[in-house]
Amino acid sequence: MSIDPEPSFVATDDNPPPDGLALSWLETGDGARLRCAVVPATGPARGTITLLQGRNEALEKYFETMRDLSARGFCVATFDWRGQGGSGRLSRFASVGHLPRFGLLVEDLDRFLREVAWVRCPGPHAVVAHSMGGLVALAAMPLLEPQVERLVLTAPLVALPGSAGLHRFYAAAAGLLHVAGLGHLPVRRAARAGPGTTLAGNPLTHDARRFLRNRAIEAAAPNLVVHSFSASWLRAMLRTARRFERSDTIAAMALPTLVITAGADRVVPSGASARLAWRMRTGHHLGVPGARHELLQEADRFREPVLAAIESFVGSSLPRREAEETPTQARAAESETIAAP
Repeated sequence: MSIDPEPSFVATDDNPPPDGLALSWLETGDGARLRCAVVPATGPARGTITLLQGRNEALEKYFETMRDLSARGFCVATFDWRGQGGSGRLSRFASVGHLPRFGLLVEDLDRFLREVAWVRCPGPHAVVAHSMGGLVALAAMPLLEPQVERLVLTAPLVALPGSAGLHRFYAAAAGLLHVAGLGHLPVRRAARAGPGTTLAGNPLTHDARRFLRNRAIEAAAPNLVVHSFSASWLRAMLRTARRFERSDTIAAMALPTLVITAGADRVVPSGASARLAWRMRTGHHLGVPGARHELLQEADRFREPVLAAIESFVGSSLPRREAEETPTQARAAESETIAAP
């Protein structure tokens, strides 16, 4: 791990960093560098949640969520995916989200867990993953199962909007560009709440304060933002998402998983995520009617139930711990248990 120079973050008036935020660089071994963050729990730690961001997100966008999870007793570990946020880019076009192959994201997650989350943060461990991060978590499930107790997916990217025929067209076109060596070219501007977007028209959140806060982050640090995605990125996502339509793939998934979908999602089709949860033998589904895609950036009437669901689902494996008992208290509690009828 490299600490020279030190990684930095951007704070705005409405988006202060969480207490105890510690940043570091993680070298991937192939020349890329990931910006990582760890936030300690407030009070007795009940375990760690690894927070996996979506496409075109950066850790600054999750400062509020880090504080909320920390206040609930969870240590939080997160990082910016390669090709976005404060991590290294994969294309000479810095504003294009590019990915030569999906396996790079799985490999980066594996390295982050083994070198940061699982060694620097207390167990037990859970993972909360949003959108594209959810697809990575699903693909990495064999790596997660030995150490992770629970997985929560919010609006996971397991399919793209549109018909099957449109998906086949996208896959063919992106595949041709990739094979021709033109996979780095931008093919589409993805949904985002950029400078020209109004609150009413944005597909991500109903909340005016969080909408303006995230725009302020982009204005203060435009280097964190990617706009279009590349042909190779689209090819990688489509090929990976198709794996989770197969019964043999779903049957092998054993990690207890909660899938939370947004009822008014225009970025990813909620129905595909719900079907995946229903087909998983350890899957559970919760729909949030009326919510837009970014459930952890949404208005409180949507966001608070999502946070409560996350805490409830992971709580059985990451229980809240009170202050350490003295030996006398422990013996007294044991005596009461024995004496109970």
